[in-house]
Amino acid sequence: MSNGHAWVLGATGQIGRAAVSALAADGWEVTAASRGGGRDEAWDAGVRAVALDRDEEGALEKALGDGCDVLVDMVAFDGAHAGQLTGLAGRIGSAVVISSGAVYEDERGRSFDTQAEPDGFPRYPVPLPERQTTVAPGNATYGTRKVLLERELLAAGEALPVTLLRAGAVHGPYCRTPRELYFVKRLLDGRRRRVLAYGGESRFHPVHVSNAAELIRLAAGKPGSRVLNGADPEAPAVAEIASAIDAVLGRETETVLVDGAPPEGHVGETPWSGAHPVVYDMTAAAEQLGYRPVTGYAESLPETVEWLAGELAGRDWREAFPKMFKNYGEDLFDYAAEDAWLEAYDRDRR
Repeated sequence: MSNGHAWVLGATGQIGRAAVSALAADGWEVTAASRGGGRDEAWDAGVRAVALDRDEEGALEKALGDGCDVLVDMVAFDGAHAGQLTGLAGRIGSAVVISSGAVYEDERGRSFDTQAEPDGFPRYPVPLPERQTTVAPGNATYGTRKVLLERELLAAGEALPVTLLRAGAVHGPYCRTPRELYFVKRLLDGRRRRVLAYGGESRFHPVHVSNAAELIRLAAGKPGSRVLNGADPEAPAVAEIASAIDAVLGRETETVLVDGAPPEGHVGETPWSGAHPVVYDMTAAAEQLGYRPVTGYAESLPETVEWLAGELAGRDWREAFPKMFKNYGEDLFDYAAEDAWLEAYDRDRR
């Protein structure tokens, strides 16, 4: 028996692929919409794939036809997208929309947007609850646009019940900006030493795609207007992540820990690095949805590492992951700078 009709926007993205599978397995009739209209080989044969550019005027309204029972939106980023969804409230039973932990700010007004500034790292409570203040809504940054999206969707009230999922550091196959690449590529390149700033204790709470999909599945079955964090059952320190990836690839790496910030340039800085931990409170999701994670970080790593290695095989990392290169540049794998610092470090220890 079908739970109803579920529409998934951004279906061939990292979370979208897993969400389509989870909804179909739960008995939903699923329409998987993406710009290319592609399919994932893991999807049930009953999943209908359609090509759709949601930013093309009138395209989503036309494609929805008679509407759907739940619309899951992976690619809503701003107030314009919020207006698009609320404008279709009469044809959408409820919505589940992916937001981000980037919306939070600390008591001094620091957020992910301020990390490049001196003393700009936010110091959040541990764990970080959904009631924590957020940055002001606006169009200036990713975080402010997500807050604008959230507020305009929540303002719809009963006309469009919406669950907003503030996702942590998403990981798993098909990621365009995989943080695990930082360690996987180093090992594949034969690097046997690494430098970790902040004593290797940085924590940036991850969420595996299957855990995000489970939250989506549960929210689809329990419509309501709410904001929930999305994260794995644990928030490993960056040194623990590095060791776990070593174990998957069967390698041993010497780790040089540095207290405080990177000692020189970007040496010792990773995609998880920060002066203070970011650990999300998952109590509300457990209480309101009955959420229980379906996997843990270390448990999910082998599949991710295998996928990364496959994507890198015979290709330059900048070609395999152009968005990662855009975000981090050459500094991500500046082995020359790292080796020069390690040489000085070894010399000083003699």
